[in-house]
Amino acid sequence: MTACAIEPPSTEGADGVPGAGCVITADGAYAARLARDGDSWFPERWTLDGPEPYAVPLPGNQPEEPGTEVQPMGDGRVLIHRLVAGRHAFALLYPTGPGTGELPLGAVECPEPGTRLFLLPPAPDGVRAYALAVGPRSSVVWLVAGGAFGPERLAEVPGRCSGGVWLDRAGRMLALDRELGGRTKTVVVDLERAEVSPLLQIADGSDDRLLLADPDSGLLLISSDAPCPGQERLGWGVLGSTLPVRFPECLRVRECAVTPFAIQPGQALMPENCAVGLRIDGTFGTWVGTWRPAERRVRHLPAPEGWLAGAGVWTRDGVLRLPYTTETTPCGVSDLTAPEGPARDGGSERASEAGRPAAEAGPPVPEARPSVPEAGPPVPEAGASVPEPGARGPESRGPGAEADAPTRAEPGPPVRVVTRPVPLQQAPLGRLVTN
Repeated sequence: MTACAIEPPSTEGADGVPGAGCVITADGAYAARLARDGDSWFPERWTLDGPEPYAVPLPGNQPEEPGTEVQPMGDGRVLIHRLVAGRHAFALLYPTGPGTGELPLGAVECPEPGTRLFLLPPAPDGVRAYALAVGPRSSVVWLVAGGAFGPERLAEVPGRCSGGVWLDRAGRMLALDRELGGRTKTVVVDLERAEVSPLLQIADGSDDRLLLADPDSGLLLISSDAPCPGQERLGWGVLGSTLPVRFPECLRVRECAVTPFAIQPGQALMPENCAVGLRIDGTFGTWVGTWRPAERRVRHLPAPEGWLAGAGVWTRDGVLRLPYTTETTPCGVSDLTAPEGPARDGGSERASEAGRPAAEAGPPVPEARPSVPEAGPPVPEAGASVPEPGARGPESRGPGAEADAPTRAEPGPPVRVVTRPVPLQQAPLGRLVTN
């Protein structure tokens, strides 16, 4: 029997996207990471929702392997994923006075050669945890914590999948980036019905990936080479909106990799106001950027010393909380407030420290705002009507489709609007605008 190869805990995630130094629950209350003491690795839980952050080490009877994955649960326990005797074993760790308690959850075997298994991002409810087993021809979603009888196989998706983004607060709709037929497109998996439907199909020949999503506002952060074949661009759209996908020029930073890692929650029906945290890696190191769709610039901020790069969470009030660790502060959180105000036309605001590159400037283009669709027959809630696996979504539109985009309004203060819910497979993300 051939076991899966465990996902390596490097600084890069799937598809070369930089990974985070720790994992944070969806509500920002707890974090977990694999800490190091000399040559020994051990799990560590951080409590972030108290007056001061503090860490609790959770060492086992022996040091952990460098490839061990950990994930915090909503009740403060830490899920650990180990490779033991060719099987993927899962357990919940918790502090018990001077020691560490461990509750075994069972194991998953992957007999097909070349299969790898890794944990998906924390579920919104904090009660359950999921893993993805990626084989040569298909991928399987597993419930590994929160089930009644150990690990449970939930759904199989044709093709090789990566990523993993939650689209709702209930933890039912999971978006995965599927590679099939030489192209990567994002699909959504209904975990209750074990059904798969398309979500992102910007152009027939493009690779389209979903990086982040906010269930409150519907804001989506997208990576695609549709506007420039062979070159990945960052874009944004709104789930269920009639507006096209946009690829702002300000999100292109010269000779730097820009990775979104957190979206401000609580901005219902106002996606343009959501602040987005960006990790920026360049020749001068790694720093933080903040950006809002309503603005046409990225604000560059120095990262705190010892930042667990790529880790962070927004509060509803617009405070970006960044965990860091140094010799003098082994468990710290730096709070950054995203500035608000009228954006200047053009590209990114230059970083405060000399030598950091600014984004390429683009011509000022008025921002579009959500429009109210015309009245029509009732439309089912997102995910309520999902086609059979393999069903195609709406016809894709290529990069030249911006000529058919709806007329956009002049910039103005955000306006709350009410839109009809649109099934996920009908989300009109087939058009794009670069500005």
